[in-house]
Amino acid sequence: MKIHIREIDHVVIRATDVQALARFYCDVLGCSLEKEQRELGLTQLRAGRSLIDLLQVGAKIDRPENGAAGTGRNMDHLCLRIDTFDIDALSAHLAAHGARIGEHGVRYGADGFGPSLYLFDPEGNMVELKGPPDAARLTSL
Repeated sequence: MKIHIREIDHVVIRATDVQALARFYCDVLGCSLEKEQRELGLTQLRAGRSLIDLLQVGAKIDRPENGAAGTGRNMDHLCLRIDTFDIDALSAHLAAHGARIGEHGVRYGADGFGPSLYLFDPEGNMVELKGPPDAARLTSL
């Protein structure tokens, strides 16, 4: 049997303040609330065809081996593919929402080389916004 991966289904981020992260991902990055399971400490956000699950640290389904909040990284980064990429407009939007902005450049992703911008959510998780493939760069490879 060979497994064929189609796309990312979901990413789970452990959070000390799920509501603050939900506001950031919805208000700043354009996700929408998909489902809340408060009894489990789980909030699920729609990100295009994928989900971002926010899991309250210490919640019923949080595994003890994950450790206490702040004792390690919950993930390296989450990459969200966006349709248009205007670095000035993105930077202004993110700054207006108080987001900490990281490096931008051209990076390789699922659709090939294209523009990319790193930023950090309120709990310090790195998020990459990845734009459409860079046709000029692709033809020069």
